[in-house]
Amino acid sequence: MNETKSKRPRQADIASLAGVSVSTVSRVLANEPGISENVRRHILKVAAEHGYPVKTVSESVPGGLALIASDGATGGLSVFYESIVEGLRAGAAEASMPFEVRLVREDRTTPDVVGEYMQTADAEGLFLVGIDPSDTLRAWLEETGTPTVLVNGTDPRLRLDGVSPSNFFGAYEATSRLTKAGHRRILHLTGSHRHTIRERVRGFEAAIAAVPGAEGRLVPLTFQGSASREAHERTLAMLAEDPGYTAAFCMNDFIAVGVLEAVTEAGRRVPEDFAIVGFDDLPCAVMTNPRLSTMRVDRAALGREAVSLMLSRYRDRTAPARHICQAVVPVAGGTVPDTDKL
Repeated sequence: MNETKSKRPRQADIASLAGVSVSTVSRVLANEPGISENVRRHILKVAAEHGYPVKTVSESVPGGLALIASDGATGGLSVFYESIVEGLRAGAAEASMPFEVRLVREDRTTPDVVGEYMQTADAEGLFLVGIDPSDTLRAWLEETGTPTVLVNGTDPRLRLDGVSPSNFFGAYEATSRLTKAGHRRILHLTGSHRHTIRERVRGFEAAIAAVPGAEGRLVPLTFQGSASREAHERTLAMLAEDPGYTAAFCMNDFIAVGVLEAVTEAGRRVPEDFAIVGFDDLPCAVMTNPRLSTMRVDRAALGREAVSLMLSRYRDRTAPARHICQAVVPVAGGTVPDTDKL
């Protein structure tokens, strides 16, 4: 007699083995969008290992092209973008997505140039890394239906998918670290055309407005040369003009290094007389004395999340756009008192 040695498993069996709900298994096997790639791969692996017939919808994943703003990638922020690219490459490799990277000046991201780059790379999807698309490029992307993900960027109209650090909330938290330490007159050194940086300005202003008697002042930078050097010069000028400021939240850690040098040169003790918080948690943050208090951005996670967004867009080209914010975590240091933990 033939015994049925191994019955075909049911979706409920796969769900139990994978530790997920039956509905999640059903959606994955139907290739529906809205499931994370890690969960999707796990369920398909369990199903295959236990003999559940999985339909091969399409093994091939369309290629992706990452265009990176060359000014940032080759300048002081190269280390920032290097980590993002590592995350993009890792995510693309896990998904078996053909993937290429190109540096481009932001003012050259016209439809003709972008279209030519994508054709040369045989890519269907476009990652714009550190680039806010112009109105002309945006219109072309929407008209052509090009799957697009803004990486370390945000679309104020939410027509394009994007992933970024939680710039507003990160800046709010950074400034709150200073107000909790008792500071009421705080500088914010910043300057950029990018939407992400404007969100940091809004976070700073909101945190100042939340504390009665607090006063914030924006110190715009031009970035014509070294950001640290310019921040150093502007801070010395500000303290000479009005010595009443006792703290600074800086747009990034390079700027914070310049502020720290200026404050020390002006004879102020850090953090007793003047407190500083940076942003990004770049390698230079551990090289200062005292160590810089900052806000950590997980750059590699931004890249991996961008690939996940692109894969979802490939599966459903007409779904509403999504924007994902990655949490920005306070990093303790010596430029703000121990109230970091408050």
